Amino acid sequence: MTSMLKKLALLTTAVALTACAADDPNQRAKIGAAVGAVAGAVIGNQAKSDRGKVVGAVAGAAAGAAIGNYMDKQQRELEAQLAAEQQAHQIELERVREDTIKLNLSSEVSFDYDSAALKPSFYPSLEKIATVIREHEQTAVEIVGHTDSRGSEAYNQRLSEKRAEAVAQYLIQQGVSPSRITTSGRGESEPRGTNSTEAGRQLNRRVEIFLRSTQ
Repeated sequence: MTSMLKKLALLTTAVALTACAADDPNQRAKIGAAVGAVAGAVIGNQAKSDRGKVVGAVAGAAAGAAIGNYMDKQQRELEAQLAAEQQAHQIELERVREDTIKLNLSSEVSFDYDSAALKPSFYPSLEKIATVIREHEQTAVEIVGHTDSRGSEAYNQRLSEKRAEAVAQYLIQQGVSPSRITTSGRGESEPRGTNSTEAGRQLNRRVEIFLRSTQ
C-alpha cells in the first residue's frame, strides 16, 4: 500500500471513530465519506500520477457523503412515519449498511395465518412506506418473504414468494414504479429464531423490505 493510501486508511478509521458519537447527526455521511475516499483512492491508484489518486479520493469521498446523506434523510422520514408501528413492534427498522435500510414486517400483523392476502388493517402502514419510497427515486426496493418450518419446504417456499409479491403489488398500487422492485422468497431457510417454540416461529414469519441507494 502506498503512503497516501495508508494515510487515507488511517483517516477512515479516525472519522469512523469520531462519527460513532451518539449525538452526531452526520454520523452516516461522515463514515460514507471516509469509506468513499479510500475506495476512490484505490480506484485512483490505477493512475500513474499522484493527481489521479487525489482526484479519486475526492470523488469517492463526495460520492460516499452523498449516499450517506441521502439514506440518512430517508431513514429519518421512515422513522417519523412509522413511529407507532415501531413502538408496537409491528415493523422494525435497521440500517444494515451505509446504503441500505431494512424494514422487517411482522407477519402477525400483515397476513392472516397460512395466507398470502394482506390484512386491510396493515394497508395504512404500507401506504406510509410507499410515500417515502416515492419521494426517494434513487432507491431500489427488494422484498423478501420468510416462513417458519411448519408445512413442507416446497409449500413454505411458495408462500414466502406470494407474500413478497403481495407487498410488492400493494406498493405498486400506491405509485411505486414496478421497475424499482424485485421480490423473492426464502421459505424456511433463513430463520431468525428457533422453530421449536411459538415465539421463535413468530420471528421467522416475516417479510423484509430492503431499500438500497442506486446513486
